[in-house]
Amino acid sequence: MDWYTLGIALFAAIGTFLFGFDTGIATTTIAHQSWVDYMGKPSKSQVGAIVSIYIAGEAVGSILQVFAGDKLGRIRFMQIMCVIVTIGTAIQTAAANYGMFVAGRFMAGFAVGGMVGTVPVYLSEIAAPANRGLIGGISGVGISFGSMMSNWVGFLCGLAPYGQLQWRLPLSLQIPWGIIMFIGLTTFMPDSPRQLIRAGNVDKARLEFLKIRRDLASEESTREFAFMHAQIEFEMARELTSYKEIFKLFKRRVLVSIAVQTMTSLTGTNVVGYYQTILYKGLGFNPKVVLCLAGAYGTVGFISNSLTTVFLTDAWGRRKMLITGLAGVCFWEVYSAIMLREFNGSNNTVGKGFTIAGIYIFCVTYFGMINSTTWLYGAEVVPIILRNRVMGVASFFHFVVNVAITQAGPTAFANIHENYFYVFVGCSFFFLVMAYFFFPETKQKSLEEIAASFGDKVVLLTEMEVAVEATIQQNKGGADKLEVEDRSIDKVA
Repeated sequence: MDWYTLGIALFAAIGTFLFGFDTGIATTTIAHQSWVDYMGKPSKSQVGAIVSIYIAGEAVGSILQVFAGDKLGRIRFMQIMCVIVTIGTAIQTAAANYGMFVAGRFMAGFAVGGMVGTVPVYLSEIAAPANRGLIGGISGVGISFGSMMSNWVGFLCGLAPYGQLQWRLPLSLQIPWGIIMFIGLTTFMPDSPRQLIRAGNVDKARLEFLKIRRDLASEESTREFAFMHAQIEFEMARELTSYKEIFKLFKRRVLVSIAVQTMTSLTGTNVVGYYQTILYKGLGFNPKVVLCLAGAYGTVGFISNSLTTVFLTDAWGRRKMLITGLAGVCFWEVYSAIMLREFNGSNNTVGKGFTIAGIYIFCVTYFGMINSTTWLYGAEVVPIILRNRVMGVASFFHFVVNVAITQAGPTAFANIHENYFYVFVGCSFFFLVMAYFFFPETKQKSLEEIAASFGDKVVLLTEMEVAVEATIQQNKGGADKLEVEDRSIDKVA
C-alpha cells in the first residue's frame, strides 16, 4: 500500500463525509423544539420540504456533473463543489428565518450531489488495480462515517439546554471541512492521469501517474502507462456524442452502473436510517434511548463498512460482496418485519432486544457488503469516455428513487406498518438475481482490462509501443525532472 495514495483517498472522502453528515444532521435539527420555535413553527409540509429541497439540490448537482465534470476536470469540479458546500453550510448555520435555512439546504445538497458521484470516479482512476477496492471504497466509508457522526452530534447536542446552540452548533461543524478539502485539492492532490490523457495532456498525465504509482518498478510503470494510454486513445477514437449511440454500444455497462446505484436506495437502507427512530419509539423506548440507539446504529454501520473495505473488497471481490449483501438484506428485512409485528408495543424485553438486533444486523450487512461496493463498482464498469457522465446519471437516479421511497415512508409505516419492508425485500431479490447473472467481477483488474469482462475490445500492446514509452520516460528523466519541467511550463504560461 502506498501511503501517498491512501492520504489522497482520505482527503477525497471528506466530500462523501459531508454527504453523510449533512444528510443526517437535518433529522436531529428539525426535531429540536428550539429550531421549530425560532423558524416560526413551520407546517408539516414545510418541514418535509427541507428534506425534499435538499435531495432536489443533490439531483441538480449530479446533473451538473454529467455536463460539466469532464470539461472542468475532477480536481477543478470538486474545488467548485467545496466552495458551494461551504457557503451552503454557513447559510444554514446563520439562518435567520425558514427561507434562508431552505436556501442553505439546497446549496449544500447541490454541492454534495456533484461531489458524491465524482469522488469514487476520481479514486477509481488513481488507484492501483491491486488495492482499488480499498482506495475507491473509502468514498463509501466517508458516507457511513458522516452518518455516524451526525447521529452522535445530534444526540449530544440534544442534551444541551433549550436554545439555538442545540442546532446551530451541529450545523456549524460542517463548515471547516469544505475548506480543508479545497486546500488539499489545491496543494497536493493530483489530477486523474486518465482524465488528463482524455483531455490530450499526456505529458502531465505521465507526471501524475509516476507520482501516484511510485510503488512500481520502472519497467512496470512503463508498461502500465503505455497500456492505459493506448486503451484510452482507442476508446476516444470511437467516442460518441449521441446518447442513443452510447446506449447501443455500451448498453450493458451503462445499465449495470445505473442499476447498482439505484439498488442502494431500493434495499431500504435509507428508509431504515431515516425512520429507525419511529421503529424504536414503537417498541416503547424513551426519546433519549431512541437517539442513543440511532447513534449505535450509525457506529455499527461505520465499523462494518471500514472492516470490509480494508479486508474484503480486494480479496473477495465486488461481485461476491454484492450477492452476499443482497441475500443478507432480504433475510434480515424479513426477520425485522416479523419481529416488529410480534413485539411492537409489547412488554417483552427479550423480544425487543432481538428485534433491535435484527435491525443492527441488517445495518452490518448493508454497510459491510453493499455501501462502499456500489459506489466503487458503478465507477469501475464504465469506460473513461463515459465514466463521469454515467456516474452523474446514476447518482441522479439514486437521489430520485431515494426521495420517492423516503417521502412515502411516514405514510407507509402508518398504514401498512412493518410490511413496508417487504417492498424492499422484493426489490433486493430482483437485484440479487440481476447481480448473479449480469455483474462481472472487477477485482485485481485495471480499469482498461475491465472492458473485456463486458465483451468490449481491449488493445494489445506491441513491444514497440512499450519501448517508445520507456524512451519518453527516460528522456524526461523520471518523475522528479518531469515535475520541475511541468512547474517551469506553468510559470512561463
